[in-house]
Amino acid sequence: MRRLWIFLGCTAVVTAFLAIGEAKAGTVLISAEEANLPPPKGAVAVATRGITRGPKVAHVAATSPSKSPMRLQLKFESFGGAKIDTDSLKVTYVKSPSVDLTPRLKPFVKPDGIDMPDAELPAGDHVIRVDVKDSEGRSASTSFTLKVAP
Repeated sequence: MRRLWIFLGCTAVVTAFLAIGEAKAGTVLISAEEANLPPPKGAVAVATRGITRGPKVAHVAATSPSKSPMRLQLKFESFGGAKIDTDSLKVTYVKSPSVDLTPRLKPFVKPDGIDMPDAELPAGDHVIRVDVKDSEGRSASTSFTLKVAP
């Protein structure tokens, strides 16, 4: 009987440690396989124009480089009474071929931005491109680099 109690006690301790480990795990934004894809060929350009009333996308950066899991936070701003069209959002990991991250981020999208508290991604530099439109069809694009420490 005593062996059974010791076994159950050990099982409870192992289960507790596993639960703690799982609590620290985040939501996968970029997998190790995707991070190992080659960089894009040629220059990566973001279309720019003159003065525009189109929306703005800003990456709210924490300390750089960050450890994974990290908080990924973007802020959207629209002008002239227009609203951000969250259905037009496209988030791309700039690799060859590019990786569409939009479905992974959809649960974290709000009209004023994206707030993913536990983005899991491998160590290294990751170039992300964000495209969005407002309710009047004006578009915005921005690119930024997520730096993840080992």
